[in-house]
Amino acid sequence: DIYLNIFSLYNETETLFFSSFQVVSVLGKEAAERKFETLLHKLSHPPSFTTVRVNTHLASVQHVKSLLFDELQKQFNGLSFPILQHPDLQDVLLIPVIGPRNNIKQQPCEVIVGAQCGNAVLRGAHVYVPGIVSASKFMKGGDVVSVYSDIKGKCKKGAKEFDGTKIFLGNGISELSRKEIFSRFPELKGIGVRMTDPVYLSPSFDNVLPSYLFLQNLPSAVVSHVLDPQPGEKILDLCAAPGGKTTHIAALMRDQGEVIALDKISNKVEKIKQNALLLGLNSIRAFCFDGTKALKLDMVKDTDGEPPFLPESFDRILLDAPCSGLGQRPNMACTWTLKEVASYQPLQRKLFTVAVELLKPGGVLVYSTCTVTLAENEEQVAWALKTFPHLQLQRQQDPQVGGEGMLGAGLSSEQLKRLQRFDPCVVPSQDSDTGSLRDARIEDTSWLANKDCIGFFIAKFVKCRST
Repeated sequence: DIYLNIFSLYNETETLFFSSFQVVSVLGKEAAERKFETLLHKLSHPPSFTTVRVNTHLASVQHVKSLLFDELQKQFNGLSFPILQHPDLQDVLLIPVIGPRNNIKQQPCEVIVGAQCGNAVLRGAHVYVPGIVSASKFMKGGDVVSVYSDIKGKCKKGAKEFDGTKIFLGNGISELSRKEIFSRFPELKGIGVRMTDPVYLSPSFDNVLPSYLFLQNLPSAVVSHVLDPQPGEKILDLCAAPGGKTTHIAALMRDQGEVIALDKISNKVEKIKQNALLLGLNSIRAFCFDGTKALKLDMVKDTDGEPPFLPESFDRILLDAPCSGLGQRPNMACTWTLKEVASYQPLQRKLFTVAVELLKPGGVLVYSTCTVTLAENEEQVAWALKTFPHLQLQRQQDPQVGGEGMLGAGLSSEQLKRLQRFDPCVVPSQDSDTGSLRDARIEDTSWLANKDCIGFFIAKFVKCRST
């Protein structure tokens, strides 16, 4: 079991979760420890569903669903995967993840991959050459190989064998020999191992209907619906890469209006532009710019619409803030420290302050993170309401698929109900197969998809008057 192997990695930072959650004082020590263990177990395994967002700008959901069904039939040699339309998020399709599958025979020929690559494999990806750390000395192209994740990062690049801590991810067919991989590395970037028998059976979306589908975690798709952009509006996505939410916003606006996307890393900005082009969206303008400096301090008239911007320039703003990412799944390697996690709160507040200044009176600001800590979520909401009295916390009625916020930051019961916290701890662990999912009621399936996803947080504010 993956969880048992990584427990010792996370256990050293247990205080992080206790101090962040403040669950000890609320639940008591034993219940807090159970919650922590449940969280670790969930974080080390993939969500129950792969979620994809349909680009409704180019095609209907039903048309894309039909095309995807045919694609998956080819990918899994006729095995019928149910594809479900989310009842509350009409542009989201759900594909069940089957597993863990415990009857896979491990092979003598081994490939070791880095932890990040291993996480991707657990969610349906093939193994790409840059992710390969080592391979058995006798490996040839076409061999059946067992793939393992080096979760502690101890394997040396190019090693011929590895006896350290490794997690079995499944079997596949090597596309290249060991010699081809390591003699030509790092120029090679294609598939190194094509996964044929993974521990978690999940579709690969590599180049599958790329203009019609966007692979996106369910809460990330919820965010743009909560923002509720309208045609003709001017929208700012303050920390936009890789552009999933940016393109979703543009699609919801029917590509009518203006969506400004900022990111301070140039190659990520290029990725936003590529995604916009691929999805046929013309309302997006992406800039390489630091969001903390996006407010124009002098009041000279803005001439060309490029950053920085004058105060009160935008109808709606999304701040999907840089965060510790502790809600991402699966995460089999503990790479963060208390100091690193603590560093995000000040940055988030800088960005939030800029967003408030750039928002028009009556405008909507949505704050979101893909982490589970109280400090980056509910504490930030409490700080924002105290610091900016002209902001009001809004109820997220459409869609409200996450749970309410967590105690510990001084927010009232009513305020907690206005938040959406996606907490995978609430779902009991269970194995899944195609038969049980095919027979399940849609209500039960959508409940599971809503709960057994990545850890995530959403807060929605309205600016009542000028600052």
